[in-house]
Amino acid sequence: MSLVYDGRRFRPVGAVPDPSGAEPSVGHYHQSGDLVWAEFSGTAVRTGRLVGTCGPDGVLDAAYCYVTAAGETVSGTFTGTPTVLADGRIRLTEHWRRADGSTGVSEIEELSA
Repeated sequence: MSLVYDGRRFRPVGAVPDPSGAEPSVGHYHQSGDLVWAEFSGTAVRTGRLVGTCGPDGVLDAAYCYVTAAGETVSGTFTGTPTVLADGRIRLTEHWRRADGSTGVSEIEELSA
């Protein structure tokens, strides 16, 4: 699998605008060779960044940091495993570990063009 993340936009699976119409967090991805980076923001996240590498199988290994809408800073690392959906978009299953030691799994999905 040879995936290129450059120019793709992702948001959490199932995320929808809140009642005020504010959009959920969206990440804008960039890639040069195996280097991948992104900026993200939205209702729950004021601003965030990630930087990492992409393996030949499309798996991302990255570090991230962000500031929540409440002003909390969060940082950690994740491994994102891609699945190509029937319509050609990418879904990433992210196994993350925060600097505070907490762990979890999140899914983000590419937005349609």
